Amino acid sequence: LVVRRSMTVTLNIPEELSGELTAKLGNLGRAALEALAAKAYEQDCLSLEQVRSLVDLKSRWEAQSLLTRLGVWPGTTAESLRSDLATLDRLSARD
Repeated sequence: LVVRRSMTVTLNIPEELSGELTAKLGNLGRAALEALAAKAYEQDCLSLEQVRSLVDLKSRWEAQSLLTRLGVWPGTTAESLRSDLATLDRLSARD
């Protein structure tokens, strides 16, 4: 038996902004949940599988696509980027 509990979060968005935001982002609840998932993944609070589950996606590929669309690169850490840049610097110095 698996019991899933959830938390409800309420956002108060001023009426003068809600129409414009809805027009640009669509479902604001979904947009907020996706943004939360992306930020939590970026800060290493959630795994890719947890992101998938949180936003109710069918596959890890959909979760990776979502994160990429939101500017979070799955599997890439700041340290791996620094290492890649250092390698590029060393290689370009050889020319």
